[in-house]
Amino acid sequence: MSEEKDVCQEYSVNPEAVAAAKSALPDTAILEELSRMFAAFSDASRLRILLSISERELCVCELGEVLGMSMPAVSHHLRRLKDLGLVRTRREGKLVYYSLDDEHVREILAVGREHLAHRQLWQRGKQ
Repeated sequence: MSEEKDVCQEYSVNPEAVAAAKSALPDTAILEELSRMFAAFSDASRLRILLSISERELCVCELGEVLGMSMPAVSHHLRRLKDLGLVRTRREGKLVYYSLDDEHVREILAVGREHLAHRQLWQRGKQ
């Protein structure tokens, strides 16, 4: 017997709801860019980098120490994050420091953590 409790048992479409949902979708180029950005958040190493620099800038050497990763590996991830507009750089002599690109990135990280905490509390309440 298949699990169908989360599926409509009757086909019924509200045209107004469908039209409103379609109009809320951005164009394909924006969807693809959003997909690439959120893919960066789905990579554990990149997420650890973003969280590590969420409160203060760090150079590649410092990030390597924090994450237990080689400098080339950290640099690879940072390059991808910079290409996506999630981090920015600041050069000081021979060192390059990385920080979050702007407050929006910090907010995305904070909202993700809040959602996770909320879900964990909700799950505990169901038990």
